[in-house]
Amino acid sequence: MIDLEAEYSEVSSDVLLNQLMEDYATDLKRIAFLYVNDMSECEDIIQEVFISCYQKLSSFRHESSYKTWLIRITINKCKDYKKRWSIKKLIYRPIISSVFTAPSAEEQFINEQTSRSMIEQIAKLPTKYKEVIILYYYQQLTMTEISEILNVNINTIKSRLLRGKKILQNKLERSDTSGQVR
Repeated sequence: MIDLEAEYSEVSSDVLLNQLMEDYATDLKRIAFLYVNDMSECEDIIQEVFISCYQKLSSFRHESSYKTWLIRITINKCKDYKKRWSIKKLIYRPIISSVFTAPSAEEQFINEQTSRSMIEQIAKLPTKYKEVIILYYYQQLTMTEISEILNVNINTIKSRLLRGKKILQNKLERSDTSGQVR
């Protein structure tokens, strides 16, 4: 594997930003979508993330990887979005299975039956559980990486993951195929 950190250190800010966008935009977009459940807002958040990234590139201290730093910025931007008063009034409509991939008809049917309820229930989790589940399962980060991103003790991350999974499991067991709690 190429040492991306060393590779990035040899380029200008503009080139570095373009490379970071190319390398991480899709992953960051998925994270943002799982937080806000709105594609247009997700895209706005990612723009804000890369604007912040560009503005702060010169002060990046290399205490973590660029990926970890960008995920942290993305999560913070998503939290800011969720705090806005007007957003709390909106109705949630997930469409994640068709947003990022083009599955076959069979895969699409299976995804619609199983993931719609899962995504709706993840979106309803308290933030501290939702962010750990998204980073662990959707971004496939390690507990250590999640601990660094969230700046939380690794044992707390493990606990939040277990509690989040338990809450999610209970909600999914009580919901029907349309994601509505019975």
